[in-house]
Amino acid sequence: MRTLAILGAVGALVAGVALPALASTKPSHAEAATLQQMAFDDAQSLVVASQATSAPMQRSGYSATTPEEIAKKKAEEAAKARAAAAARVAAATRATGSTSRVSDEDLRLAASGSGAVRYPLPQGSYHVSRTVGSGHNGADMVAPAGTPIFAAAGGVVRVSSESYFGYGVAVVIDSVVGGKRVSTTYAHMTNGTRAVQAGQAVEAGQFIGKVGNTGHSFGAHLHFEVKVNGGLVEPIGWLRVNAG
Repeated sequence: MRTLAILGAVGALVAGVALPALASTKPSHAEAATLQQMAFDDAQSLVVASQATSAPMQRSGYSATTPEEIAKKKAEEAAKARAAAAARVAAATRATGSTSRVSDEDLRLAASGSGAVRYPLPQGSYHVSRTVGSGHNGADMVAPAGTPIFAAAGGVVRVSSESYFGYGVAVVIDSVVGGKRVSTTYAHMTNGTRAVQAGQAVEAGQFIGKVGNTGHSFGAHLHFEVKVNGGLVEPIGWLRVNAG
């Protein structure tokens, strides 16, 4: 009996120690944690798009968008282009010495407007006496001798001569306008007033010479001739459509 009592006491002691341990290793179904729940405690927080805030955009980080800003920007760019063109012409003039009758004031002249095509004479300074037809290949723009002449379009000077056949003192400029090859001719200029040389790049509206009465001419005027993709076009109509 004494032995049985001792064995019973030992068994009770073992059960009392083991049962809590077993209970801790077998959680109840209600307290079982899923993988998602176990991972949640260690997961990093996520900021969704609706919670994000964008950094403020500085005004200097974007281009002009209003009509006023665009017009101002175009005017500033045109002024810079005219200044750069005048500087290039002045440099070319000093290098060649062939345009002694062109003053520094002349070289600062530029046609009004900011488009890719400009009128070759100042508005209101001329009238058209005749245009293309009956063997005449251009428009005769009658203006006082010495009236400044401007490049109708930017491009490269192909001809700059004091005696260009019947054209007299003349300049021919090759350009690209609207994806088309355009050649403009400026004839009957005054001797010694050419402000550009063959091979020189010019800007639209750049001063290139002065109205005269050289070559086959009867009275001071500018013979203005335009060819598009090699074909002759009526110059005044072309200006009205393209100049700005």
